[in-house]
Amino acid sequence: MEDVRWLLKKWGFPILLLLFSVIAGVIYWGKMHMEEMKVAEEVWEPPVEIENAETVPEEQNVAKKSTESVYWFIPQASDELLSEEEKEQLQSKVLSAAESVKEIYKDMIIADAADYSSGVGGFSNEQRKAVVEQLGKVGLVSVEENSNMQNPEGIKTFYADYLNGRDSMVTVFEVQRDGLIGAVTFIYRKEQLQSYYIGVRWKEGGTPEIQGTSVSNVAEIKLTEKGYFIYAYDYVIAHASLREYWRIEPLPEACRELTKKYISGLSYVDYNMLVINWDSSNVEDILMPCMYEDIYRIYTGENLRTKKWKIPAEEYERIMTTYFPVSIDQLRVHCGYDEGSNSYEYEMIYARPYPPFGEVVDYTENADGTITLIVDGVWPDYNSDLAFRNTVIVRPFEDGTFRYLSNSIEQIELELPPIARSQ
Repeated sequence: MEDVRWLLKKWGFPILLLLFSVIAGVIYWGKMHMEEMKVAEEVWEPPVEIENAETVPEEQNVAKKSTESVYWFIPQASDELLSEEEKEQLQSKVLSAAESVKEIYKDMIIADAADYSSGVGGFSNEQRKAVVEQLGKVGLVSVEENSNMQNPEGIKTFYADYLNGRDSMVTVFEVQRDGLIGAVTFIYRKEQLQSYYIGVRWKEGGTPEIQGTSVSNVAEIKLTEKGYFIYAYDYVIAHASLREYWRIEPLPEACRELTKKYISGLSYVDYNMLVINWDSSNVEDILMPCMYEDIYRIYTGENLRTKKWKIPAEEYERIMTTYFPVSIDQLRVHCGYDEGSNSYEYEMIYARPYPPFGEVVDYTENADGTITLIVDGVWPDYNSDLAFRNTVIVRPFEDGTFRYLSNSIEQIELELPPIARSQ
């Protein structure tokens, strides 16, 4: 005890200084860390205005899991354009349509919408497409995300009526990833726009029932020249999309498949692969640690998992040198290589609100075995289906992998996202 008192007496003041320094350092580090997190989450957004739009209060915030989920959180319109009789007629029409596809659902065990988020009873792409095509055969406007819309003429007629000030209605049946059918009826009446949503869920044995309904005011609608129907509600849900959309003009199946293989999953905002001009001569300009996560997913079809935030160098370099005209030395300089552990540090991609996406609209199979892809940057949240246009050249390999050889981009309707910086 005497020894302790002696130490405090002799070294107390320096110890206190050291203690205060440590505390200050921890506080400073925490502040800097929070600032870094803020910067990481920031995203450039083009200026956007939605006429008469309001934001739903924070207590109603939801993370948008599917288009269907949005409708339950948009405040109910106080002045409804449809009569109760019209709503009953629409509900009857929707249940009748659901009955026409019940054979596709009969072997699915779907008791409640809560099961869908966990993947229980979820629909495959083929099943969703079958439902859409069956609904189309009976003359209904129907759509799902991976196939062409059936009977899009209904939306075109509705939009023409809207532009000419004529009262009109159209119902669109959308098949969600989880198997739900959402029937959205757009109404234009008394110079006002509204939607009446009817959700259909499935009981065991394929019996449909109405899950719920919702009436919402629509702020604006737009049918683009290229064929996107884009719409926005009066209330914008925090953390959800600013606008909803459907592609109503068909996309050739070859373009759809090329999009799925080469473009889907690539980002315009997290790294620079799609937003600067590059080829083998300046490929180092696009190398960033975070891009590996998306390339890994394209290669494996699975999400990246790491041990202690490290990626073995052999795996990282094998995949990246396959998909890009890069050397191992270039990767080690630009992508966070750690010589001590012979690994690359995992750099997480932070979720960005309202990102654009690319779709292949044309292509050329070249004599040297490469493919030139014409890719339109679609940004529905900012009312554009042709924000910019990319020309991407890829070289397919016999084993199913491929290599991105170059990219060039042209700004068309919107400014390009800024050059990304490594976090």
